[in-house]
Amino acid sequence: MPRYDYRCRACGSTFEVSRPMINASDPARCPDGHDDTVKLLSTVAVTGTSRGAAAPPKPAGGGGGCCGGGCCS
Repeated sequence: MPRYDYRCRACGSTFEVSRPMINASDPARCPDGHDDTVKLLSTVAVTGTSRGAAAPPKPAGGGGGCCGGGCCS
């Protein structure tokens, strides 16, 4: 069930209300009993990688240099 954030204009407290999406726009009462509340804009963070753009291929080994070419003993 989604949670919605509200702020009370009377006392300044911020609180959450869990309710079905169909009731998302219903008024919410502050825990202290005030009716003058406003629903806050929530942000959603989505993390991960996109499968649309592939990373460039890594070059194969053996390109020279002490540790890259295997000349270290």
